[in-house]
Amino acid sequence: MSLAEQPVTLLKGVGARNAQKLARISIESVQDLLFHLPLRYQDRTRVQPIGAVRRGDQVVIEGEVDVAEIKYGRRRSLLVRLSDGTGGIILRFFYFSNAQRQALARGVRLRCFGEVRNGPNSLEMVHPEYQRVDPDEPLQTEEALTPIYPTTEGVHQLTLRGLMPQALALLEQGPSGLQELLPDTLLQRFQLGSLVRALVFLHRPPPDADQQQLLAGTHPAQQRLAFEELLAHQISLRKLRSQHQRTHATALSLESQLKQRLLSDIPFSLTSAQARVIDEIGQDLTRSYPMQRLVQGDVGAGKTIVSALAAIQAIAAGAQVALMAPTELLAEQHLSSFSQWLEPLGINIAWLTGRMKGRARSLALEVIASGEVQLIVGTHALFQDDVVFNDLGLVIIDEQHRFGVHQRLALREKGRRQGHAPHQLIMTATPIPRTLAMTAYADLDLSVIDSLPPGRKPVTTAVISDQRRDEVVERVRAACAEGRQAYWVCTLIEESEALQCQAAEESARMLSEALPELRVGLVHGRIKAEQKEQVMGAFKAGSLDLLIATTVIEVGVDVPNASLMIIENAERLGLAQLHQLRGRVGRGSAESHCVLMYHAPLSLNAKSRLAILRESGDGFYIAQKDLEMRGPGEVLGTRQTGDMQLRIADLVRDQKLLDDVRQVAEMILRDHPVQAEQLINRWLGQRADYGRA
Repeated sequence: MSLAEQPVTLLKGVGARNAQKLARISIESVQDLLFHLPLRYQDRTRVQPIGAVRRGDQVVIEGEVDVAEIKYGRRRSLLVRLSDGTGGIILRFFYFSNAQRQALARGVRLRCFGEVRNGPNSLEMVHPEYQRVDPDEPLQTEEALTPIYPTTEGVHQLTLRGLMPQALALLEQGPSGLQELLPDTLLQRFQLGSLVRALVFLHRPPPDADQQQLLAGTHPAQQRLAFEELLAHQISLRKLRSQHQRTHATALSLESQLKQRLLSDIPFSLTSAQARVIDEIGQDLTRSYPMQRLVQGDVGAGKTIVSALAAIQAIAAGAQVALMAPTELLAEQHLSSFSQWLEPLGINIAWLTGRMKGRARSLALEVIASGEVQLIVGTHALFQDDVVFNDLGLVIIDEQHRFGVHQRLALREKGRRQGHAPHQLIMTATPIPRTLAMTAYADLDLSVIDSLPPGRKPVTTAVISDQRRDEVVERVRAACAEGRQAYWVCTLIEESEALQCQAAEESARMLSEALPELRVGLVHGRIKAEQKEQVMGAFKAGSLDLLIATTVIEVGVDVPNASLMIIENAERLGLAQLHQLRGRVGRGSAESHCVLMYHAPLSLNAKSRLAILRESGDGFYIAQKDLEMRGPGEVLGTRQTGDMQLRIADLVRDQKLLDDVRQVAEMILRDHPVQAEQLINRWLGQRADYGRA
């Protein structure tokens, strides 16, 4: 029986109750226990002379008690002076019993482990671990570094350290327990060590192991495990991709007069990048298996017209198209653009959101089911149970990382009809670094709109303390006096929507008083949809000078005359969100500016973030920095990486492994299909279907 099949209850000391606690940290089998790696290590392999220890050291010392006494001050404490001929140190205990005090008598020999700190008069250890040493039976030191494991309530370090030798003994019994799934040829070619040796090393590192490497996660033994875990995810996503390609979809003809009519109607020309991506999508749609394409484009790169031309290809071929956006505001923006472009071509459009109730909703559901409308725009309400499509040929999903993969799957399943699945076009204005995109979205084809439309000018960014608020207010006055418009974005660190709205209302009151000559509008998450639409419409039409808003305007709002954006408390937002907000200006021909206003003092991290924004307008560079600073869970959205659940690998730290991982995945899928399946089972188990969207 393999270690993956052996329940942890087979180990001595694990009953039903302990098994339940271990399950909280995903340890159910012996293999799970072995893959539960230490966070860091302590060196208890040698006894240090007391005279050689320094503040901050975590060390083992041994010496004789000179004196033990209770000191009374702000807190009662037991002070034990220990010396070994090279120096002395104080052991300080705040919690102690009389029996303990009596046991620590003068002349008693102790071995202690703890962190050395500065005390009032000498170096100290506070509450060290200690044991009495019999002079006739000297204590052995540890043979390996001592591991510190991630724990949970009720599962102590000592419990895990007690179980691990049993698990390692089973591991070392033979290859049947934990089979090496990577063929020897690949292990040699990519200089990968043995999996068993890597695990034994990480649970019992020798005293001379490089602790800096181990702490950073870059030791070859850790990298061996990270490589295999990333490989399992890559193989899983590639298998999903080949499953997609075995699914049938309606082939949608490329020839379309409607497409030509739209291109001649719009008042701008496509960039070469847009034309290239439209061509890639067009070719995908003509195939008889579902398109799965992710289109990335920086803020303002022109993704909307690309998706409109894809929609026209599907509609011209007689299919319906569903366009899903994460917020009503963004969905409304799409509805406005698509209505303007497609309705003159005789295309009927329906609108569906969660707020629609009663008769309006019933009518929308009716025309969707009957096929009277060709394009349906809405929010996640599009995949609710009572929504039935007539012939869904294409699903367009905007800002994909805001949706979990299961929501995408639900919408695709809705379009399944007589064994056919709809094509999927996924768009994001959040640039994702190449390495991350090719790992997290290995089941998707990737298109990048990597140039901005002509005439778009870079936005100048300034970082200013909120103590200079009056200067910023004057800047708004000057911009609006020249006939331009401005945004003032209010942010709060608290998650509370109510507090954010309150802050926006307070700012609106103060700015209206400071700038009485300006027409001021306000939008936030608690304003009714109709009112929000009214205010946004007025701002877009130019009948408002200044729009005060919470971050609800992050994506989708397009007002070419707006040339100034003020972001309050900018230090509280992530790089990607700041870049998205800044992208609301610079959409016209005027010079545009963004002021990042911060509240001092700034943390080092916040300083770095704001400096990156000031120096660069390149979304992909900013995304790479965002990834390094915040990690993949934040960049992709927790729903996306939550589904990946990497246990050992780290997408930022281990980027350099990814090219080799992709090569090995290809070889294993081609030449070793059995091992490919076993790798997925080892690392993903029941989660292997997460990417079926």
